[in-house]
Amino acid sequence: MTREVLVVTHPRRSVVRDSAQRVIEGLVAAGVNPRVLRDEAAQLDLTGAAVVPHDADAAVGVELVMVLGGDGSLLRGAEFARTADVPLLGVNLGHVGFLAEAEPDALTSTIDHVVRKDYTVEDRMTIEVTVRRHGELVYSGWALNEMSLEKAERARMLECVLEIDGRPLSRWGCDGVICATPTGSTAYAFSAGGPVMWPGVEALLVAPISAHALFARPLVLAPKATVAVEVLEPVPAIVYCDGRRMVEVPPQARVEVVRGGRPVRLAVVHPRPFTDRLVAKFGLPVAGWRGRVER
Repeated sequence: MTREVLVVTHPRRSVVRDSAQRVIEGLVAAGVNPRVLRDEAAQLDLTGAAVVPHDADAAVGVELVMVLGGDGSLLRGAEFARTADVPLLGVNLGHVGFLAEAEPDALTSTIDHVVRKDYTVEDRMTIEVTVRRHGELVYSGWALNEMSLEKAERARMLECVLEIDGRPLSRWGCDGVICATPTGSTAYAFSAGGPVMWPGVEALLVAPISAHALFARPLVLAPKATVAVEVLEPVPAIVYCDGRRMVEVPPQARVEVVRGGRPVRLAVVHPRPFTDRLVAKFGLPVAGWRGRVER
């Protein structure tokens, strides 16, 4: 049976070319057929891989989507992986790379794990986002990290009302509102003052952005909760899903967020505690730790 892997890269970074070619050559040598997106193949001059159109079905039929880049590239790869319902594996060639499974120095061993199918898969919760105005559907989308509702006019505050499970909670004058998954808790929501949630937690995180209100703390909700934000007059807003997909939201519109029906599946080849990942990615000070003393 033919084995295929979609290799997604960041074509505007020079460091990617050599790594991408190593991945392609390693897969071909092991009898695994790599695919690359047409625009990336042209910019990186990649050889040895099948070139496919850059559309939603690019990963249909592959066993894995392998991404070389930072978190932005991982989020782009997640779009293909989720559509095809296949695992996503990232090699960090960016800065923080919180979603990536491996660092550049582990590229060779990561290729070997892929060839041997030696990896586990963990499901990451997603959210589904809808925008309605006067009951009419304006937009429907999804996110792995977060939905951010942001003011469309820089000089004015966004006026909105937050609703949880059909009941109003608070009105805010703010720059925006973030609704994030546990995976996204270390991204935009973290910058807005939200807590870090371990990947095993199932919850929705809501965090206002620069809210002028006495009650403006981040909220952690049950995974079955329904979050809604009503945009009031006069300032319009913009909804961003993972910072990649956006739609304009006029006043009197309603943005609803619920748990997604389809997760994103992350491939794990180098398992380690999430605590260690936090320490490594954020450079946290742990000098002096001695650990549990056995008696």
